[in-house]
Amino acid sequence: MANTVYVLNGPNLNLLGTREPKTYGSATLADVEALCREAGRHHQFEIEFRQSNHEGEIVDAIHEAGAKRGVGIIINAGAYTHTSVAIRDAIAAVDVPVIEVHISNIFAREPFRHHSHIAPVAKATLCGFGIEGYALAIDGLAVLIEARGARAERVG
Repeated sequence: MANTVYVLNGPNLNLLGTREPKTYGSATLADVEALCREAGRHHQFEIEFRQSNHEGEIVDAIHEAGAKRGVGIIINAGAYTHTSVAIRDAIAAVDVPVIEVHISNIFAREPFRHHSHIAPVAKATLCGFGIEGYALAIDGLAVLIEARGARAERVG
């Protein structure tokens, strides 16, 4: 699992394609998965793609990514972004770089969506790029990993 990126999706993302298309577009979660797998292939990453409407399952997946030494986590925690200290704490507990992704621009929406519990413990946050944000996050993760490797070589 050393070259695996976990792509984790939270509640209601299973409804992409039919849920509020003016906000989230017409792409489905299967489209997101195909996009992630293509971006992963470009960087020689394996993709572990998951979606859950249950907070504990997302926490368990984060723990798994840490235990199996995944190279990174891309997470769209959906509404849990704004409410879940448990997901925030799970991210802080693992030594895996995390990039937070949102399909819509959460800062251009309702005020309760402007706060993220995840952002302070993530390496980066992307929002408003539609599903392309997932591919951008995978590209960004590759840059972070490459930079970390270059720093390790200089130190070592």
